Amino acid sequence: MDMNGVAAIVTGGASGLGGATARLLASKGAKVAIFDLNAEVGEATAREIGGLFLPVDVSDDASVTDAIAKAEAAHGVARILVNCAGIATAMRIVDKNGDPHPLGLFRKAVEVNLIGTFNMISKFAARLIAAKIEGEEAGVIVNTASVAAYDGQVGQAAYASSKGGVVGLTLPAARDLAQHRIRVMAIAPGIFLTPMLKGLPEAAQESLGHQVPHPSRLGKPEEYAQLVDSIIANPMLNGDVIRIDGAIRMAPR
Repeated sequence: MDMNGVAAIVTGGASGLGGATARLLASKGAKVAIFDLNAEVGEATAREIGGLFLPVDVSDDASVTDAIAKAEAAHGVARILVNCAGIATAMRIVDKNGDPHPLGLFRKAVEVNLIGTFNMISKFAARLIAAKIEGEEAGVIVNTASVAAYDGQVGQAAYASSKGGVVGLTLPAARDLAQHRIRVMAIAPGIFLTPMLKGLPEAAQESLGHQVPHPSRLGKPEEYAQLVDSIIANPMLNGDVIRIDGAIRMAPR
């Protein structure tokens, strides 16, 4: 798909993987709407790329419906959706004191990472289908899974479950939407230099990077965005998950 002049939505687009993606799409001529809860950073990124920021809770029906309508009013019907919004949780199923994992924390991870992704897919696709776009390809959806979906570590039960759900959603979503000429792909990043990791000491960042076989460093958000670009450009990429991880396979802890 040629992105020039095409409306796009990036959830979690204020910073990190989503921020890099929003910048890349805008550089290709896309009209980008950033959906995020971080208003200060989101508005700054939107100004930088000439896009639109909208405060959105992806797990909330009304919030997503309202934001998609506002983005459409500003940019036209979105044909590209990149789901980067997500949260990372870390807690053992039973902690060292013998207390069970709080159900609310598990539910929150699933609500944001999996249900939020599905919520965006369904509402984005409904608007796009109604627009009756002509041609071989109407739209593209790229979701964000994680290597934790395959190599979940100690303390990642909630996070790995939610990202495993994104992996499992990819093929049936692609099959559901194939008749409408909408592709669905997912990316499973390894250890990337996101805002969360930037808060770690440099020595800790280097230690994490050395776990990656090659290149032996943390991934750059721009490299994630580069893969999004490749997926959008190649019409035969559909219904699958691509790992982008430098060949890492996560240890138990």
